[in-house]
Amino acid sequence: MRYFKKLVGERIYLSPMNLEDVELYTKWMNDFEVTNGIGASARMISISSERNWIQQNTQDQYQFSIVRLEDDKLIGSCCIGQIDQIHQRAVVGLMIGDEKNRGQSYGTETLGLLLKYSFDYLNLHNVMLGVFSFNQRAIACYQKVGFREVGRRRECYYVEGRFYDEIYMDILKSEWKDSTK
Repeated sequence: MRYFKKLVGERIYLSPMNLEDVELYTKWMNDFEVTNGIGASARMISISSERNWIQQNTQDQYQFSIVRLEDDKLIGSCCIGQIDQIHQRAVVGLMIGDEKNRGQSYGTETLGLLLKYSFDYLNLHNVMLGVFSFNQRAIACYQKVGFREVGRRRECYYVEGRFYDEIYMDILKSEWKDSTK
């Protein structure tokens, strides 16, 4: 079996990352449409560097593949990282690889699953993320789930000849509404 249904939603599930998908991840990590939004466009990603990244980062973070339920097709990845159990906080992130899968509410569903896991299983209190100011689609997705802007770092991200702000957003356990309840 290639994927394991760790967290299951209505249209997607989150599975531990599979090293066999390294070529597809490498393709996405060399696509400006993907990397502009996650701050990685200046990097050159080889198959071996992506393989090393997957191996290293699946050890100390919760790295997941985002897989469509209908056809078990890998459409992206997400994570819960920088976990601090003492202060009950973490940072989440996600990316949807192919443009045809963006704008389909997969990100919203992914965040719902990540938050449920963060609050109900990892006993976290505060979950944060960062997003660049040009990424209005992502900002709308995060707001839909309940994230609020808590600050911004002005003109700190340079891409395609312009500077953009990085917006920090978070959500508390008490603010999160689990749609599955």
